[in-house]
Amino acid sequence: MAASTNGKMAETRILRVNIGNLGKFKDEKTLETWELPTDAKDLQPLREAATHLREGIIPVGFPTETVYGLGADATRSEAVKGIYKAKGRPSDNPLIIHVCDLTMLRSLIAIAEAEAKGANGNLNSSDPIPAIYKPLIAKFWPGPLTILLPNPKPSKLAPEVTAGLPTFGARMPDSPLALSLIHLAEVPLAAPSANASTKPSPTTAEHVRHDLNGKIEIILDGGPCLVGVESTVVDGMCDPPVVLRPGGVSIDRIRECVGWARVVKGYKDASEEGSKAPRAPGMKYKHYSPKAKVVLYEASPKHKFTRIGISHEASLILEAKGKKIEHLGYEALDRPARIGIVRTKNWAEWAGFHEKGQGHNGGEGTTILQQKPLQTSNSFGMHQGELWVENQKSALNPEEKSNGVSTKNTNTLLGEVIDISLGKDTKDIAHGLFSALRELDLREVDVVYVEGIEDEGDIAAAVMNRLRKAATKIEV
Repeated sequence: MAASTNGKMAETRILRVNIGNLGKFKDEKTLETWELPTDAKDLQPLREAATHLREGIIPVGFPTETVYGLGADATRSEAVKGIYKAKGRPSDNPLIIHVCDLTMLRSLIAIAEAEAKGANGNLNSSDPIPAIYKPLIAKFWPGPLTILLPNPKPSKLAPEVTAGLPTFGARMPDSPLALSLIHLAEVPLAAPSANASTKPSPTTAEHVRHDLNGKIEIILDGGPCLVGVESTVVDGMCDPPVVLRPGGVSIDRIRECVGWARVVKGYKDASEEGSKAPRAPGMKYKHYSPKAKVVLYEASPKHKFTRIGISHEASLILEAKGKKIEHLGYEALDRPARIGIVRTKNWAEWAGFHEKGQGHNGGEGTTILQQKPLQTSNSFGMHQGELWVENQKSALNPEEKSNGVSTKNTNTLLGEVIDISLGKDTKDIAHGLFSALRELDLREVDVVYVEGIEDEGDIAAAVMNRLRKAATKIEV
């Protein structure tokens, strides 16, 4: 733990990094060797973090192209245990290791020299990287793809990295900052997402500090991540090959590579709790979930009418507030609800709680008032309004009558609504998803309604996989 000299927890430091010139591959075609720039003025924060990684046991937060990672020396048990401690992550969940070049990867999977000699005593000089992965490496590395590799005996990796499995996941991030950090540390980095376990993955340095302040000492700030969802994980050591976790590379693109035409989906979208250890990171426990209840509306099938909102929810909230039904915990609230909406491709503004316009009635006697934009550093738009129900006093106060005659109609404030639009482009949705869930967490909403997308092609499968894991309830 990060601690000050008086024994109390110290605030985590964010070290800003100029990402202009941090290094390059000696040969971009082979990816054999990563080299640092001759002008090393921008490397000082990385050198400090690398020393911390090489000599200490407290992990470091750093950006990749996917999400921010929480890195530790993958070859030392005490350092890797620091990851599990900081995240509160179950120790039977394996970790992905990150390498800076293929030379480092080969050093991890090459068997001992004595075992590498054939019957004639000559050294077998064949490439230890399995041939099945070479087309993927050539096309997608550096990038958001993790490959599952056999873990040799004896292994250079700490046993906590593999969680007792005979394999380990490895990737080469598409981030000069990450590659130079690994190069300077001179060790592969075990690095899951830098969030508290089960919380939405972090895409900015501030997200990391929010979750892990006082639990780690250093976060390298290289700006927001570009992809926004984690890497795809594949296993090519079985037949047919398998995608174990969807991510930044789609299964359709993988099928274009030699030897991968028959690759199949090998993951589930629901939480995979049980006694069996997961084959790869992200396959077990409830991940990516905010504190609020999440209601995911699956995309409408192509043959059905496209859903443009969820106006019926207003009447359900009203009935729950009136103690007529139980619905998402609204019945237990003694105050107006706080409601979050995350829209993608088809929902109208305010998700149909309110007709798009100037205060017209929408849903069932509801309207959104006091509408205003909210300031945010995120790429998506965000608005706030108040959800009022009109002429519905009898639902909340069924006994409000005098001598059998109804009293004067009144309006009732059901809740405050925060409306986020991630846009229609799948990459924008992936990029903004975790930030949107975190933004709503910070604003302490009670329920989040999310518009799902069709999970075919590109990284849509990864988006929906994360959302289904986060969901309290799924509506079809």
